[in-house]
Amino acid sequence: MSNATSSHPPGAIRKKITVPAVRARKGREPLTMVTAYDFPGGKVADQAGVDMILVGDSVANVVLGYETTNQVTLADMIHHTAAVARARPKALLVADMPWMTFHVSPEETLRNAGRLVREGGAEAVKLEGGALRVEMIRKLVSAEIPVMGHIGLTPQSVHAAGGYQVQGRRLKDARRMIEDALALDSAGVFALVLEGVPAALAQAITRRVGVPTIGIGAGPDTDGQVLVMHDMLGLNFGHYPKFVRRYAELSGEAVAAIDRWIRDVRRGAFPSEEESYHMIDAAALELIEEPGTDLAIGH
Repeated sequence: MSNATSSHPPGAIRKKITVPAVRARKGREPLTMVTAYDFPGGKVADQAGVDMILVGDSVANVVLGYETTNQVTLADMIHHTAAVARARPKALLVADMPWMTFHVSPEETLRNAGRLVREGGAEAVKLEGGALRVEMIRKLVSAEIPVMGHIGLTPQSVHAAGGYQVQGRRLKDARRMIEDALALDSAGVFALVLEGVPAALAQAITRRVGVPTIGIGAGPDTDGQVLVMHDMLGLNFGHYPKFVRRYAELSGEAVAAIDRWIRDVRRGAFPSEEESYHMIDAAALELIEEPGTDLAIGH
């Protein structure tokens, strides 16, 4: 059993993390965000002391077994966000807006984001894309729905981008991404995820925008970091990206634990006397002595 402790002192009363609190961390203590997709995941992340929990559309790959995030629906995201919300986290709860829920019009974007807040319990939403999303972001901000931006490697654009590739390696692409970041900052996002970009570019963007940047595969000079919980804990049964550091190997531990249980069942070691319920002695004796109770099962 691990002797690791959470990042906040035992018994300490933890304040609720809010959007203004996240904004205020710009250039200060690095922010932490992990994904969670259900009630236990929300509990674990929050007890560890993360600042933000993201109900990511990565639920498509990690939990639902889809090939891309584009296959997850708004109903899926509401369902999983609500499960995490029932953990009542002190962390700020952010929900991804899935593909094609913020592309058609500002009005449709607002309706879909409103459902994530009302039905899912999200406290903020995240959407992918650069300057093309400004109109949608402004619509949400005007309705007082906090928005987290996301540029760089945007998984929902996997087909248009030709795969999952690092973005912004060339100077012209880097400059365009800086322009996107400034546009999102101006539109009113409270934080900005930078995924799969060179460290120097992430540092440049972080210095130019007034909101915290949250890196994933973006080097050490952002205002915070985010990882998929299943990657971090060794529960991903597929490819691990270069930027993932595994802090545990829980898939192996889980398989080994179930294997031990199977062996215990087969050799009659589970359940034990201590793990079984018992009748009052007299009632048990009377039941055993009833005629016909010694007949073999199946005869």
